[in-house]
Amino acid sequence: MSAMNSLRYSSCLLLTCSKCSVGASRRSLLFSPSVFLGQTLGIRMAATQNGGSGDAGHHSQKDGVSSKKTLTLDTMNPHIKVMEYAVRGPLVIRAGEIEAMLKKKMDKPLPFTEVIRANIGDCHAMGQVPITFIRQVLCLCFNPELFESPDFASDVKDRARRILASCQGKSVGSYTDSTGLEVVRRDVAEFITNRDGGIPSSPENIILTAGASEGIKAMLKLMNFEREGKPPGVMVPIPQYPLYSATIAEYGMEQVGYFLDEDNNWALDISDLKRAVNEARKTSNPSVIVVINPGNPTGQVLTEENIREIIRFAYEEGLFIMADEVYQDNVYAHGSKFHSFKKVMTEMGSPYSEMEIASFYSTSKGFMGECGIRGGFMEVCNLDPPVMAMLKKMLSAKLCPTTAGQACIDTVVNPPKEGEPSYESFMSEKKAVLTSLAERAKMITQAFNLIPGIHCNDVQGAMYAFPRLDLPHKFVEEAKIKKREPDFYYALELLENTGICIVPGSGFGQRPGTYHFRTTILPPPERLKSMMERFTAFHTKLMEKYK
Repeated sequence: MSAMNSLRYSSCLLLTCSKCSVGASRRSLLFSPSVFLGQTLGIRMAATQNGGSGDAGHHSQKDGVSSKKTLTLDTMNPHIKVMEYAVRGPLVIRAGEIEAMLKKKMDKPLPFTEVIRANIGDCHAMGQVPITFIRQVLCLCFNPELFESPDFASDVKDRARRILASCQGKSVGSYTDSTGLEVVRRDVAEFITNRDGGIPSSPENIILTAGASEGIKAMLKLMNFEREGKPPGVMVPIPQYPLYSATIAEYGMEQVGYFLDEDNNWALDISDLKRAVNEARKTSNPSVIVVINPGNPTGQVLTEENIREIIRFAYEEGLFIMADEVYQDNVYAHGSKFHSFKKVMTEMGSPYSEMEIASFYSTSKGFMGECGIRGGFMEVCNLDPPVMAMLKKMLSAKLCPTTAGQACIDTVVNPPKEGEPSYESFMSEKKAVLTSLAERAKMITQAFNLIPGIHCNDVQGAMYAFPRLDLPHKFVEEAKIKKREPDFYYALELLENTGICIVPGSGFGQRPGTYHFRTTILPPPERLKSMMERFTAFHTKLMEKYK
């Protein structure tokens, strides 16, 4: 392997946060699959250290002058070193290398012709076609000369003019307020009010963000306060989306994991919430609970009663609620329905309606799939006014979210209305995307459950399945001998033999002794069918080999 590749892989040798609190001991549920891949490929940290980036005492010689690196692995921020983000981890790096190999002529061809990146919810990368109305409004915002073109409907032009009129200099190249354009925030508030059946939303509580991730990180940063020598504890579901574990590690906070109930289609178990918070108080000050609904990576949609239970629990324990609701448009299963935490909390009345809550939304998911444009918002309710002022001050240091993202979010919350020229095509395209995703959710669940040794709960919503693997004892032992997590070893073998890139369950957290993986449902139907055929053949062969 080249020195450059060695360095690339060495940069992935990140340890897991030692402050993950699940069970009686302060241990992490997230293992370090990057370390295992590094060992598989014969990489050693020494390669990095010998190159000078990992040794605080390293000197380099140039023109006879000795120099010493100021920033090394020993002198850098230690919290960054314990971060890990499994969705873009070493398996993805390996997938990229395999893709490069497929473009070259090889003496020994690989047993497949393409890599299927089922590791990440990148809709357009998997072939989803952009929504015409969204792209046309953005097009006019960025190239106003096209207002004269007859190719754009009047409602498209009206939306674009309205956005540009709110920009300084009538240009999306100008800065906006740090919380976003006022006209967009008003549209977001109206969208939330309509979504929640008339429960009012104020533009003053709306903050536009570069995707939901930026808002999530901002709220966690705001809560990062140590009391009585203990760090703040952040309750997150296990399995969880790695953004949370990575951010908690980066900020030096403590992860408080609570297990979702796999046997009850990944519902939240209040008794486990109580267990987790009581154990966490020994080493941290639990201050916030994160709920992802619909679930990532688990694909569940919480019932209204389950949400009420969570709200009551949060009130009793004095917890701030962070409701990650970016998949609210992605509900597929019959009988499932999205309920916003804010709506349920408000309808419960006092004292629950006065609880602090931040909810998040993104243009990256839903029917839009505009991941790269980075549009999103958060609604922050019942925050102490001086604290809200501090939050906005903190955001002002980042100037403003991207204007492209702000314009994009406006097209989503203020879509064509019935009677407008773009309405029929917009609704048709939206329905086609969501109908196809629902079909693929059902298809992938059924396909996995037909494979012996794989169990998959219904994908009720979101964009992922999180099947459980019943791995043969011999395979598990072989993985342990090689010092790899069994589900990571499985995912690596799957990638090398089929070209399918998934994320091992150990990257999201799981109950000890269980093994899972996450895959998206995003590949188009024919490609998804091909993926499942490859998957079935690989798994059947593996089970036969290790039975």
